[in-house]
Amino acid sequence: MTSRAYVAGVGMIPFVKPGANAPYHVMGAEAAKLALTDAGLDYGKVQQAYVGYVYGDSTCGQRALYPVGMTGIPIVNVNNNCSTGSTALFLARQAIESGAADCVMALGFEQMKPGALGAVFTDRPSAFDDFDAAADKLVDAPGVPLALRYFGGAGLSHMKKYGTPLSAFAKVRAKASRHARNNPLALFRKEVTADDVMNDQVIWPGVMTRLMACPPTCGGAAAILVSEKFAEQHGLNRQVRIAAQAMTTDTPSTFGANDMMQVVGYDMARDAAKKVYETAGIGPEDLDVVELHDCFAHNELITYEGLGLCGEGEAARFIDDGDNSYGGRIVTNPSGGLLSKGHPLGATGLAQCYELTRQLRGTAAATQVEGARIGLQHNLGLGGACVVTLYERV
Repeated sequence: MTSRAYVAGVGMIPFVKPGANAPYHVMGAEAAKLALTDAGLDYGKVQQAYVGYVYGDSTCGQRALYPVGMTGIPIVNVNNNCSTGSTALFLARQAIESGAADCVMALGFEQMKPGALGAVFTDRPSAFDDFDAAADKLVDAPGVPLALRYFGGAGLSHMKKYGTPLSAFAKVRAKASRHARNNPLALFRKEVTADDVMNDQVIWPGVMTRLMACPPTCGGAAAILVSEKFAEQHGLNRQVRIAAQAMTTDTPSTFGANDMMQVVGYDMARDAAKKVYETAGIGPEDLDVVELHDCFAHNELITYEGLGLCGEGEAARFIDDGDNSYGGRIVTNPSGGLLSKGHPLGATGLAQCYELTRQLRGTAAATQVEGARIGLQHNLGLGGACVVTLYERV
């Protein structure tokens, strides 16, 4: 490593329901311009760009960035399912730390359709064949869409192992709504109670109601990473830097453990978090704020344990004690998370970067976690990849 990577600028456009969005290239360009403005930089200073999206043809990254500037720089298109945005960030950070570049943009966007996620290329083997087979073997839920079966099945596994009540997931969703109420960029800002969540439309009896799942949305987000030398030369903001980052992919335990928690990435999250803590020389007890991948309330709950925010089997108590919110031990998803903002796949990881950068700068307004100095980001994509990023205020 030759240089630390600093987050000089971030940008995010409001996420919206499919059909209410601008085209992907317009959303991407707008997010990129917001990040450049926040950094106080001209696009001509950017030396490389990594652009993430899932639902789009090749070189959509170029289509989004050419209106920002056609400077001839390398533009790399990235697709890593739901962890696409943080994978773009991972590559941008590597470029800075290796000395390959001094100013890099990570951009993510997604133009989505309503309804459950599904395959686009149906004339060839799916990347999820093994995951589908595991879900078919471990979960008896005919008619339940696959993503719901994956994460609902993981929640069901936790319920069976530890006696976790369904109300624990409802409390996670209620907490998300309380946080989102103060976030002008959240799509759903109406506060709901745990009882509201429990009484909502049932989509899997005893396992999930509609409010426990995040909706598909469209949007874009971006970050500008720079080296310390570049930041000094151009008088850029150096308040926030990436202290450690790790990406993990699946291991034999994903399918060998015969547990839906592992199928949806519990071990990937645990292993990535462990690497990050070891690199930074800290532990989860040192964290002030976390933005984690709550595509379902079930995933937020099991990820508390995967990231070490609480011990295994202790998530329900962690929630009941209020340790996942303001006034507790570690504020999780002060933005409202995916449950309140929605999940435009390519943008999500960079939206998390946007939120944590503002938290550590102390500019998060009504969602501000007082005195936040260390933040952790968890972004998960099945198939699979998990990226965990640790940010620190300098």
